[in-house]
Amino acid sequence: MAITPPPQPVSYMGRYLRLRTLTNLRWMGAAGQMVTILIVYFFLGFHLPLGWCLAAIAASLWLNLFTVLRTESGATLSPLEAAGHLAFDLVQLAIVLFLTGGLSNPFAVLILAPATIAASVLPRKFAWSLLGLAFVLMSLLALFHLDLPWREGTEVVLPRLYAIGVWISLVIALGFLAIYARQVAAEHSKMTNALAATQMVLAREEQVSALGGLAAAAAHELGTPLATIQLTAKEMAAELEDHDLREDALLVVAQARRCRDILTRLSDDAAAGDARHDNMSLRALIEEAAAPFTEFGGVRIELSLRGPDPDMPDIEGLKRRPELIYGLRNIIENAVKYARGSVTVEARWSERDLSICILDDGEGFSSEMLSRLGEPYLARGSERRNTARRHDGTVERDGLGLGFFIAKTLLERTGARIGHGNRPRRTEETAETAPKGAWVRLDWPLANLKNSPKSGL
Repeated sequence: MAITPPPQPVSYMGRYLRLRTLTNLRWMGAAGQMVTILIVYFFLGFHLPLGWCLAAIAASLWLNLFTVLRTESGATLSPLEAAGHLAFDLVQLAIVLFLTGGLSNPFAVLILAPATIAASVLPRKFAWSLLGLAFVLMSLLALFHLDLPWREGTEVVLPRLYAIGVWISLVIALGFLAIYARQVAAEHSKMTNALAATQMVLAREEQVSALGGLAAAAAHELGTPLATIQLTAKEMAAELEDHDLREDALLVVAQARRCRDILTRLSDDAAAGDARHDNMSLRALIEEAAAPFTEFGGVRIELSLRGPDPDMPDIEGLKRRPELIYGLRNIIENAVKYARGSVTVEARWSERDLSICILDDGEGFSSEMLSRLGEPYLARGSERRNTARRHDGTVERDGLGLGFFIAKTLLERTGARIGHGNRPRRTEETAETAPKGAWVRLDWPLANLKNSPKSGL
């Protein structure tokens, strides 16, 4: 079954930035600047241009007041609006730093904050623009600034080499924090969207499983009114012995009887289905998962079951769980998609554990894919193979890894441990005994599959 992941917003890398977030941060920043400047001026007695500093802080407060009064606080900002707010914060902070010593001010490190926020949530072009603005402002502050506030009559002159070192350290920190924040935000966005797709798949599978119970309930609820219709129609037919409407009344009786037969059959199938779905054998579980691919492009699926007791060739009483069926189906589909001629599903169990291994005879996983399989939205070129055969002989590109991520997530919810790798490569000595291909192995505590209730994400 093809899965269409939820649409991923491109402007915010899957995230949204609200106006309230920026205004709250600006209130905090303005309050911190105000308290720091007042303490330095009045309590420490350091000389600084107090009026100009308060004017720069007032500009930040006025912007916040204007924004709050003109715009709904819960509104979501467009990328351009968010970039504008963050650019203002950079310039305002740079002005305060210019008035209070430039990069020699210990609080100069705060100029990294707006740039880091921009790198983590804004589109690439806006993020790079703000990073460039931060770099320009830091460079200007390293060259042009008023003296560092100090006691009147005393001047603090830092060595030029030290000032250059501060500038270099801030530039390096700007680049590192920007890359780090953007990578973390991108990974979080991918994982959020992939888990949303997984939840959608599980809900769909649970809806399909509930159809049997719905049919039984419908048959039970509709049985009584249909019986009333049938009885009334019989009485009408008896009273209309010589009337032209007698045939119509008899037709109503026949159709009502037919409806009751259909509902009875649906009820019986649903009851049988509940028993079959709620408790099933291991063979039935694997066959149901593999059923859609039994005639996929001529690839045959072979099933091998082996337990500790030859008299018990199968496991009975397994709990049917939608996430289990779908996870197995996705892995089998992936094996069939890349197999040359056959896929083998080997099931081995003991009194406590169950292991299912899916093997194909295709080209195997690429070296890059082996280390990244299970991540959602793999980049193109990192797929298991670059191309895949379709059943009509044409070639198609592989997906983005979301299918395996969903399968892995769902199966781990059932307690499975998942491993994967490549079968031994053929050599001249082992050409007949070492087939190539890939394998995926699933291991469970057997009690998890027999007694665990359905789980949700």
